[in-house]
Amino acid sequence: MSRIQANLLLLLAGAVWGMGFVAQSTAMAFVGPFLFIGLRFVAATVAMLPFALIESARSTERLTPQNWRAFAVIGANLFAAISFQQLGIMSTTVTNSGFLTGLYVVLTPICGVLLFREWPHIAVWTAALIALAGIWLLAGGQLSTLTKGDWLSILGALFCGFQLALIGRHARKTGRPVTLAVTEFAVCAVLGLSLAIALEPISLAAIQNAAPQILYAGIFSGGLAFTLQAIGQRYTTSAQAAIFLSSEAVFAALFGAWLLGERLPPIGWLGCGFILVAILVAEMIPALKRKPAALTP
Repeated sequence: MSRIQANLLLLLAGAVWGMGFVAQSTAMAFVGPFLFIGLRFVAATVAMLPFALIESARSTERLTPQNWRAFAVIGANLFAAISFQQLGIMSTTVTNSGFLTGLYVVLTPICGVLLFREWPHIAVWTAALIALAGIWLLAGGQLSTLTKGDWLSILGALFCGFQLALIGRHARKTGRPVTLAVTEFAVCAVLGLSLAIALEPISLAAIQNAAPQILYAGIFSGGLAFTLQAIGQRYTTSAQAAIFLSSEAVFAALFGAWLLGERLPPIGWLGCGFILVAILVAEMIPALKRKPAALTP
């Protein structure tokens, strides 16, 4: 798979995630955040497990205990990211949550440097700063407009940055992206349901009412999109992947306007434009300085 094809997969994942913000927001009318997280990742695990088993059967190398531990740590980071995002969306808009979660676009290369001393191309840093400017425009150019939900979304973005950096290392190293994704889902399902049982009321009627959102967030926003992320990151860097995945902010705004009637002021749409420019900078400038060739895992 070429780097361009991988980045297109990541762009598709961003679109699916953008729609997922609507499901996450509307589900909160029926169920608590941790019950929603637990059930959506149960659905994601069940949906993707057959593909992980097929991948395992075709693999020539067995995963080591160290690999499984790394997968579990990635899952814990995903759970933290999703939890803060889900708690945040209860007191902010779909549009704000989508854009502020996109802070991982600048946090991911920083996490990569901290964890692995991986320094991305200068164009990626440039693109990350352009994307950050887009997020700043969403807030009207002043931090005082950010709510508690917005700050929780930013905290979720930090854990998302670590998750992206870790996937970039281990998806490429093990060559088992679907198995990695399913392990992530299982960890999130167990942690989410455990906290739901301890902290939230559980009602079968409420679960039935939220079933469409749970199934979309589980099968598509969870199973499909996170697996596309794990596959795509085998063939591109984690920092560049973050740029393309940040398109979820644009899609969240579009779907929020279409389905929920949310509206962005002109300065917010200018922020959308900055995100799109960041994607082009991250892909085109490095491509001009290298020979076109597919990366190997």
